[in-house]
Amino acid sequence: MTDLAHAPAPDAAVLKTSRRARLRNGLPAPSMLIGGAILLFWIVCAVFGHLFVPFDPYAEDFLAMLAPPDAVHWFGTDSLGRDILSRIVVGSRDILLVAPLATLVGVAAGSFIGLVLGYFGGWVDAIGARLLDALMAFPFIVLVTMTLVALGPSNLTVILVIGIAYAPLVARTVRTAVRQERERDYVSAARLAGESSIGIMLFEILPNVRETILVELITRLGYAFFSIATLSFLGLGIQPPSADWGLAIADGYGFLTGGKWWIVVFNSGAIISLVIAVNLIAQGMGAFEPDKN
Repeated sequence: MTDLAHAPAPDAAVLKTSRRARLRNGLPAPSMLIGGAILLFWIVCAVFGHLFVPFDPYAEDFLAMLAPPDAVHWFGTDSLGRDILSRIVVGSRDILLVAPLATLVGVAAGSFIGLVLGYFGGWVDAIGARLLDALMAFPFIVLVTMTLVALGPSNLTVILVIGIAYAPLVARTVRTAVRQERERDYVSAARLAGESSIGIMLFEILPNVRETILVELITRLGYAFFSIATLSFLGLGIQPPSADWGLAIADGYGFLTGGKWWIVVFNSGAIISLVIAVNLIAQGMGAFEPDKN
């Protein structure tokens, strides 16, 4: 009888194959189910939250300022007496609008750049890669903060700035995948058939790197949630009177030393849950990664 305690660990390739088989049978990875459920919960809150929140999230009650969690205000109240639970539910709306749009801008721009650099190679790739390295040399938060200070904070500015900041990161990943694909037989056959470079990139190579782009999209979305909350905390992201979670953390940060922890803790928990949800989905999406062997 084989000793299970000394049985060899399953090979990574076998595990990856089993994940693909599960997906082919219509069974997504457990991490995708958990992450998707959390994300769906927040989407429902963003769309329909105003219909079922227990209190008006913008109504001030100076008789209930900084009340701790109790049977009436489950998450307590803030410095203006506003119900924190209601504000967290409604506050999901802005971040769930701004973050996906910023991610789409960054991934679309980065995918286009990566396609061009990876396909043409040569001096186009050399110059483009050096420019990407130069952009990535700037710390992300410094680059975004300087730009927002110069342009002024607004939802549209945040979307564009974060999208542009993410584009070089996405471009490098897509460029690597495209460089591998351009050497394959189907690309050579398309060239021999007289297909244009744009046609080959869009209709031949792009469908074969879509899994890489999709995983990059999900991953960057998690970073976008955290980045937007950070910028709001610094006063450069989503602006008042929004019930944004980053703004709430900034408002409640000064009360931590007085033992008023609930404003920061519950809003931080909301941000963390979103980031974890997206990372779980990205982990599950790894099962879609094509086999390059």
